[in-house]
Amino acid sequence: MQYEDALRAMTPEIYERMKTAVETGRWPDGQKLTATQLENAMELVMVYQAKRLQQDDHFTISPTGELVTKTKGDMRAELRMRTANDIARFKVNNPADSESDTEK
Repeated sequence: MQYEDALRAMTPEIYERMKTAVETGRWPDGQKLTATQLENAMELVMVYQAKRLQQDDHFTISPTGELVTKTKGDMRAELRMRTANDIARFKVNNPADSESDTEK
């Protein structure tokens, strides 16, 4: 397979479709992938991740071509750093508190 030719033709939309097809085992129209299609699509997804995407997510392919794996502790620390500024937090009302507020 000529990876460079395939990468030049592959758009982000095609990558997402292929990635979904590899994950689900089906093309967007619902047809099941053959074993050969699955193998080829998986190779293209991995090459696209390695060459075009600068990811360091768990179970992605790094630019060096290696599988990125992280420990549970690494993933928790990363999640804490991301959520410190990204998540809005709201106080959950206790039903007993709501009743006492309406009685006042």
